[in-house]
Amino acid sequence: MRQALPRAPGALLGLVLIVLLCLYAGVGPYMSPWSPTDVDYGSLSAPPGAGHWFGTNRIGQDVFAQTARGLQKSLLIGLFVALAGTAFAALVGTCAGYFGGWTDRALTFLVDVFLVVPGFLVLVVVAPALRGAGWAAYAGALAALGWMLTARAVRATALSLRERPYVTAARHMGVPPLRIVRRHILPHMTSFLITHATLATAGAVISEAGLSYFGFGVQPPDVSLGTLIADSTEAALTYPWMFFFPTGMLLCFVLAVNLVGEALRRALDFSAARTEVPA
Repeated sequence: MRQALPRAPGALLGLVLIVLLCLYAGVGPYMSPWSPTDVDYGSLSAPPGAGHWFGTNRIGQDVFAQTARGLQKSLLIGLFVALAGTAFAALVGTCAGYFGGWTDRALTFLVDVFLVVPGFLVLVVVAPALRGAGWAAYAGALAALGWMLTARAVRATALSLRERPYVTAARHMGVPPLRIVRRHILPHMTSFLITHATLATAGAVISEAGLSYFGFGVQPPDVSLGTLIADSTEAALTYPWMFFFPTGMLLCFVLAVNLVGEALRRALDFSAARTEVPA
């Protein structure tokens, strides 16, 4: 991987953007003299300047502090959804593909049931019940509705790997199934799972932003990139800084994650190809 990444300038650009955005999300709220909830009644809809680096919104809140807070919340939700969804998909797909039989049939049926459920409508219905539960419950709902396609891909890979000679030999030698899965099945899925989790983070951030934009996600007084974009849409032409900064952060993050995810896929596939033992 160390040989492949330097040849991908897009990956380096993506890494730099991700680091800068994470620093802004983590340190930004402490850099600004204003908190996300402070109101400067003397600077309503003020443009960027020395007092307010990104300007203020229509009620005098600092856009720099609010964007940092919104980015922080969107990143937390995106990371939680990607990790939880990928881990659950790996568990379900591996069990279905390796054990087969009734386990495969039951888990595949579960995946098919979730696939036909309209996720957006479900989130719209359950969103009112989650408003008092915090962002973790909302992120859990997103993760619960976004793991099925990954589980299908993992199941297909596990079905192929369980027929490999070394897996068959380990099974005949009496090696426990969980040890076989841990030592011979999951390591061959590492590249796919890492790449998927990376790209899924961007997808989860977009999903959160879209749902929050329509009022079904993060609820006031908390903010996310989606709520900030929704609140500033009407003022995008008259007060562009209110709309430009949260939208720019969202676009930069999605672009950066996709660049890094593509580079990871190529690098990990290249490493796997080099370590493959010829037949």
